[in-house]
Amino acid sequence: MLTRRHIRIKVMQCIYALTQSKDDSLEKQEKFLRYSIESMYNLYLLMLSLIIEMHQRAGEQLKLSSKKYLATTSDTYPDQEKFVNNRLLLQLVNNEALKAELKKRKLKNWYLNDEYVKILYNETVEHPLYSDYMSSGKNSYGEDKEFLASVFKEIIAPNDKIYDYFEDDKLTWVDDIPIVNTFILKLFKKANENRPTSFFLPRLLKDDADMDYAQKLLTKTLLRDAEWTKEIEGKTPNWDKDRIADMDSILLKMAICELLNFPTIPEKVTINEFLEIAKEYSTPKSSIFINGILDNLVREYKAENKLNKIGRGLI
Repeated sequence: MLTRRHIRIKVMQCIYALTQSKDDSLEKQEKFLRYSIESMYNLYLLMLSLIIEMHQRAGEQLKLSSKKYLATTSDTYPDQEKFVNNRLLLQLVNNEALKAELKKRKLKNWYLNDEYVKILYNETVEHPLYSDYMSSGKNSYGEDKEFLASVFKEIIAPNDKIYDYFEDDKLTWVDDIPIVNTFILKLFKKANENRPTSFFLPRLLKDDADMDYAQKLLTKTLLRDAEWTKEIEGKTPNWDKDRIADMDSILLKMAICELLNFPTIPEKVTINEFLEIAKEYSTPKSSIFINGILDNLVREYKAENKLNKIGRGLI
């Protein structure tokens, strides 16, 4: 689920938080980094459980509608149970492994905040997507999957109230929400009737090496801060260090650290990754500034044989 770019962003956020708080506790930041990464999986699970709760809400409304005395729009649908019988939705609802994971992590957010379930359910049934789906007369897994993916993309993911709720719950989730939403959408599109229950419980990290990479990048960037500062000052002689934006300074130090301490990561990958992060998190001109410094440093490191890169993908 998490890519190396997302991991770099997590490390950047930890270092930024440390510089702003003036707290030099490396141990605290290491714990926060691990917590920030691992809690992202809770966000993923909560998103899926929100969809499950919407299904439960639909079932309750279906029972109530069977007892009413006045006809409504839903009575005109060929199959009024089509939504609650959505095959992809049922794969989530009946996933015992998913239920167990939610229980183990004690994620009962929607039981305590069911107003969000009601809001999303009401927005769904009032949306043209719902009426088109319910009245199509078709019955296939493909249609079920396309409908649920569209509901997630058009209604659930962009909902401001859900975004505000997650932001209030955990500030670290602000940057995680787009990543998790994109992942879920891709997951739905890859789903089929034969997927095992484990398909909906993917690994957060590709392997243990990703967490090792995150911890090493954090600790080496912080512990050798003075060294990285000198490297930057050597390439910006006409700049007062106070004029360099805090975020630019952090990204430069992280990039230098990665260039010199991670031999399996090609220098072009390092430079491109940090330039993309700078475009999103720093000033409009930051990527140009950072690119100029890193280009000069790479040429210098190569001339001095400081870049000992190994493995595939090297030029």
